Amino acid sequence: MTQAEIKLCSLLLQEHFGEIVEKVGIHLIKTGSQPLRLIVSDTGTPLQQVKKALCVLIQHNFVTYHLHKRGFVEYEAHPSLVLRFLRYPRYIYNAKTLYGDIGELLVEEVLQNGNMQMSCVVKKVSDRLTETMEDGKTMDYSEVSNIFVRLVDTHFLKKSPVVSESEITSEATPPAAMPTLTVDDKDMYVVPKLNLIGKGKRRRSSDDDTEPQAKRKKQNQEDGECSPDDGVYWEVNFERFHQHFRDQAIVSAVASKLDQTSSEIVRTMLRMSEVTTSSNAQYTQPLSSNEIFRALPSGYNISKQVLDQYLTLLADDPMEFVCKTGDSGGGMFAINLHKALASLARATLESVVQERFGSRSARIFRLLLRKRHLEQKQVEDFAMIPAKEAKDMLYTLLSQNLVSLQELPKTPDHAPSRTFYLYTVKTLPTAYMLLQKCYKTIANLIERRQFETKENKRLLEKSQRIEAIIASMQATGAEEQQLQEIEEMITAPERQQLEDLRRNVNK
Repeated sequence: MTQAEIKLCSLLLQEHFGEIVEKVGIHLIKTGSQPLRLIVSDTGTPLQQVKKALCVLIQHNFVTYHLHKRGFVEYEAHPSLVLRFLRYPRYIYNAKTLYGDIGELLVEEVLQNGNMQMSCVVKKVSDRLTETMEDGKTMDYSEVSNIFVRLVDTHFLKKSPVVSESEITSEATPPAAMPTLTVDDKDMYVVPKLNLIGKGKRRRSSDDDTEPQAKRKKQNQEDGECSPDDGVYWEVNFERFHQHFRDQAIVSAVASKLDQTSSEIVRTMLRMSEVTTSSNAQYTQPLSSNEIFRALPSGYNISKQVLDQYLTLLADDPMEFVCKTGDSGGGMFAINLHKALASLARATLESVVQERFGSRSARIFRLLLRKRHLEQKQVEDFAMIPAKEAKDMLYTLLSQNLVSLQELPKTPDHAPSRTFYLYTVKTLPTAYMLLQKCYKTIANLIERRQFETKENKRLLEKSQRIEAIIASMQATGAEEQQLQEIEEMITAPERQQLEDLRRNVNK
């Protein structure tokens, strides 16, 4: 765990949950597993606040607990899951592109709450959609429920582990025992049959706020008693989203390298094996040419012969995204996922070098990726770059840790005159280094945004007050001249300052 990751986790936890949760979470990230009493003493936070913070972190799966061999419970944080906050907008947007506004709101609600019951999330989303609809129109629970079931069927949502019924009913459980959360793999994507009948409700008006609290409480209890899926909670399946992002990147790479028809064939192969292939598999399930031909979208009117030519072209391409695994059924084909991801990573590294150091440095970098190990004289000859320029570029890349230098001595004394100095690119460490730079950049941007907002706090408050006054005057039917006078309370320099602030914060 690097300092850049710890700092970014701290900023993300503070932004979304506040200082207490951030303090407890970062303490666990830095120290590893710890029992409750040690967390309380080390952080100097009251016991009840630590318990609440741990509840929040466990609710969002950022912290897990396990029983120590001495009998006490230890809590452990998972920073990689905290860093997924950065992808939350992409998860939500992906659900929107696949399942529309209902899918977007369903995934957003589950992400905000960690895990939720199906009946609860369906009612919340129906209410939110009804708020945005015209008067007299409402959203049916059944329509939202159908999209929820489709998200589960495609594995974008999965069941959360729960306490087994045997532990709940057992009265002989010792006091120090820890509840064990389990979920059956067979039932992970089985949706309980719910008869959700009803429509979304709009928020109560100010007149309804005078309703007695006792009546509201009674109504809430009745709603809770009617919940047919009590004890069944759902959470976002991040691995399935990551698998979808990976497939999109592979299809986009094939489209840019070859053509649209090739990318559609690869998309079809990925779609056929997306549920049957695990997210960490090296290859997809082998598919015959006949199966691929039958699964192609109806809009692509290509013959079987043309499809076989495309598959042969993909299998012979230097990218090696598609490989041939057999000859039965017109030929068996699979996608080499590890090779595809490695090629995408190398292409990203090449683009970084080209953007920062120019096309000639990128040429040297690509040459080292292809040839693996080269001496300085060989780099100059193969890249066809003058010796002085090649030496400067190599040393620049070496100083930025994008290129490594490996020594191969001929004799045990490591004399420079009897030693080979080979330049090479270590893809994995280089990619990890760039990832850490990205984390550091994001953390700096968040801190800069917080600083800008704090520095202009007074101006932002003034702007909000004036906007509230204008909104209330518009509601009461004020004249245009009165509204203009209120708007002129913000001077031209202040308006320019506000515009610069909004632009910087959005950036």
